[in-house]
Amino acid sequence: MTEPMSQTPRKPESDAFRPAADSTTLEPAKVGAGEPPATRGRTTIAGGVVEKIAGMAAREVPGVNSLGSGLARTLGAMRPGRASATRGVKVEVGERQTAIDLEIVVEYGVSIADVAAEIRLNVIGAVERMTELEVVEVNIAVSDVHLPDESEPEAPESRLQ
Repeated sequence: MTEPMSQTPRKPESDAFRPAADSTTLEPAKVGAGEPPATRGRTTIAGGVVEKIAGMAAREVPGVNSLGSGLARTLGAMRPGRASATRGVKVEVGERQTAIDLEIVVEYGVSIADVAAEIRLNVIGAVERMTELEVVEVNIAVSDVHLPDESEPEAPESRLQ
């Protein structure tokens, strides 16, 4: 009669599976050790960085005259040399996501819907490519239409010489 088979498998008895008498146990590796350098540490991106990227990407779209409301543009013109790349751009930045609000002035005669769609594509592409943040939304407010015969507001003359 044969003995019933055990339910648990038996370990081989060879020396290859026995720990050596002088073996040591290695301590777990420290966090980061052995990891690629690109994954060690944390990168934070300031809201101003995302604002500049979004503002530049929006300005690249044909049909966009400027960013910001008429008042913001007029005030910017009164301070020469201080035109801001972030005028008309507001963002919320989290650890992995961002939301962007743009206020734009479009050229007369363009399709606002087409310009808005192109802005969204350009802004999302630029921000996600440069920051690796997920852009969850790009809200666009059209505050004005630039007419062909309108010129940019001139800076008021200074009373001082």
